[in-house]
Amino acid sequence: MPHAWRSQSGFTLVEVLVALSLMAVLAGMAWQGLDGISRARTASQDRVEQTLRLNTVLAQWEQDLQSVYDTAVVPALAFDGATVRLVRRRADGLQVVAWSLREQQWQRWSGPVVTQASALQDSWLASQQLLGNEAAQLRMHDGLAQWQVYFYRGNAWSNAQSSADVAAPAPAASAPVAARTQLPTGVRVVLGFEGGGLAGNLTRDVLLAPQMP
Repeated sequence: MPHAWRSQSGFTLVEVLVALSLMAVLAGMAWQGLDGISRARTASQDRVEQTLRLNTVLAQWEQDLQSVYDTAVVPALAFDGATVRLVRRRADGLQVVAWSLREQQWQRWSGPVVTQASALQDSWLASQQLLGNEAAQLRMHDGLAQWQVYFYRGNAWSNAQSSADVAAPAPAASAPVAARTQLPTGVRVVLGFEGGGLAGNLTRDVLLAPQMP
């Protein structure tokens, strides 16, 4: 009885190489997909952190503006195109605060809390001589390319550097004071960001609180 020959099945070297090549291609595609997901998640997390940081900074900006107090000794609120200076009222006195833009960094400087007119004048003068490296200078946010500030006067928004109305003079019984500009009822800031997750413009309006005696 003749013996039946059993066919031997297997893979040739060419088939093995083709299979390995396909596996390498699939592995590369899977890696690219995972890398893309990781990058997207990292970018999303960065945007969330930047947004939270900016919201915190804007909360401080609004708090400063809503605490503006007109002393008639120095300007209560002024913008010279580069820096917003204001006098804010605190429970223990008055404080000069300056917000400025330096090398795409939004910075905030705060002077000491004072209770005397001469000290307030000195602090206001110091706010006009800032170099950006003072100990009281805080870097609030990076990536700010430009900003614009507007004041709400006479039922309309106008450039904060334009001339403003003169405040009404004090009553005759009061001590005479120098003429000063009328505080606006609102402040608008337009922040321009370049690159990153916050590219574009952001507008924020703040209503100033009524002056309390």
